[in-house]
Amino acid sequence: MYAIIRLRGSADLKPAIKYTLELLRLHRVNHCVVVEENAYYKGMLQKVKDYVAWGEISEESLAALLEKRGRLEGGDKLSEEYLRDKTDFESLKALTQALYSGEQKMRDLMKYKIKPVFRLHPPRKGHKGIKRSVKRGGELGYHSDGINALLHKMR
Repeated sequence: MYAIIRLRGSADLKPAIKYTLELLRLHRVNHCVVVEENAYYKGMLQKVKDYVAWGEISEESLAALLEKRGRLEGGDKLSEEYLRDKTDFESLKALTQALYSGEQKMRDLMKYKIKPVFRLHPPRKGHKGIKRSVKRGGELGYHSDGINALLHKMR
């Protein structure tokens, strides 16, 4: 699974890139989505690589993201009771395992009124730079498993 975080704003954005960010549901800076790894998303990521950071999310980071930043429609927090009462999952841990193994997709959780986008805090101690790629010492582009450290900074 990939975690994708939008790091740059919409000033001077080409229409094709803006459309791709909308398809990914990344409408604002510091928003994060979790998607499965497939050729469609890889092509989209190559198109928006200068505006987002992405990498393979760990199961622990996904669990922390759901617990701290998971939201329901209306803005309420995602809770264990809600999952037990309104969904097929017994706990956040069961939901995390289903998402991570690929049994469930984030976009399918909308039927339970769970939002597929996580609104993150700006990173503690700041970014390394949002104008340069990871290879050149910045934050943009492919992080591999380093995305978990960035997610922890933005918790």
